[in-house]
Amino acid sequence: MNTFIRSMLSGISIALGSAIYMKVGGTVGAVMFTFGLLTVIQFRLPLYTGTAGFLNVRSGGEWANMGVILLGNIAGCFLASFLFTEPLYHEAATRIIQIRIDAGYLNCLIRSTGCGLIITLIVKAARDKSILLTLFGIPLFILLGFYHSIADAAYLMFVTGDTILHYLPCYALIVLGNFIGCNLPRVFRYTDT
Repeated sequence: MNTFIRSMLSGISIALGSAIYMKVGGTVGAVMFTFGLLTVIQFRLPLYTGTAGFLNVRSGGEWANMGVILLGNIAGCFLASFLFTEPLYHEAATRIIQIRIDAGYLNCLIRSTGCGLIITLIVKAARDKSILLTLFGIPLFILLGFYHSIADAAYLMFVTGDTILHYLPCYALIVLGNFIGCNLPRVFRYTDT
């Protein structure tokens, strides 16, 4: 239960970053989004993309824990969505989600893999007491158009109807792509994750 609650706080943090990105957009919005991950790092909150690259894949318990973290992150995004009722959030989120749908399934997988890679490198640096990669890495993945599963969960809370149904297969691929990308440093022995 403690993991779920802390994961919700992590989801709320990312949702706050997503909200400022939706409101401001562009480079400034991408830089301000960094608040979300800096909060996660500062308070050591469990975030799906911050945990996936460090998972002991042979441990069934850790897989179950990863599921709890993902669900907690999504629940946190849901709770945070009640803070933002202006129409601009619905419009911005619908535009962002539609871009993902139009890009197609393969693109969702590829772009989320790139995000996962960047996030794991950021988390590794933060564990080594450096936030410099966070300050550059978050705006980097946003401005490159990479997809972050928890930010996308925040965007998803603002869309309705058929958009949600069309987007769910893309979202599943984004979650998978983030996991793949988070583990690329391990595959190539780039980090000691």
